[in-house]
Amino acid sequence: MFEFDQYLGFLVFMTVVTIGFWLMILLLTFIIPYWVTGSFFEWLKERKKSK
Repeated sequence: MFEFDQYLGFLVFMTVVTIGFWLMILLLTFIIPYWVTGSFFEWLKERKKSK
């Protein structure tokens, strides 16, 4: 089976993978749509102001 240091390495690896997975989910479902929507409304404001 695993030795203790291999087990710790596996736990660290799985922690990093899990954090990366949830960060990607957060980016794709909240941060990027929020950023795109805000940029669109700012563009509309600028367009309205220039007319």
